[in-house]
Amino acid sequence: MKRLFFLSSIFLFSISADKCNEKKTADGEYKAKLETKALCMNYTLTLQEGNLDTSFVNASWTDETTNKTYKNAFGLVNPCDFPASIKEGDEFWFVIDSTRGKDCAVCLAYYPTPPKKIWVKVITK
Repeated sequence: MKRLFFLSSIFLFSISADKCNEKKTADGEYKAKLETKALCMNYTLTLQEGNLDTSFVNASWTDETTNKTYKNAFGLVNPCDFPASIKEGDEFWFVIDSTRGKDCAVCLAYYPTPPKKIWVKVITK
């Protein structure tokens, strides 16, 4: 019995210590990675940190052009507001902001993007 108590104490301690080492995100702030920056502002992004339910992101999505599968993938509702300085592979912080941004001309050339899209406002941290 003492052995069981000792082992369960170690287990609980390791779980709580692990929680202390987790990075905390502020409410409503998320970290993403720009996976694909294709022609005509067809961007694929993935959620890196923060909790968004599956109504916002595709749990798994495969780019039919490259056959690469992404977890927690999404596209942009507002590609005209997305900073041109962010390159493929870059990670950045954002908030969801559905206020109407700037308009721009977007060509209609096709490149696959995840079906779920988010209004993204890039922030600095």
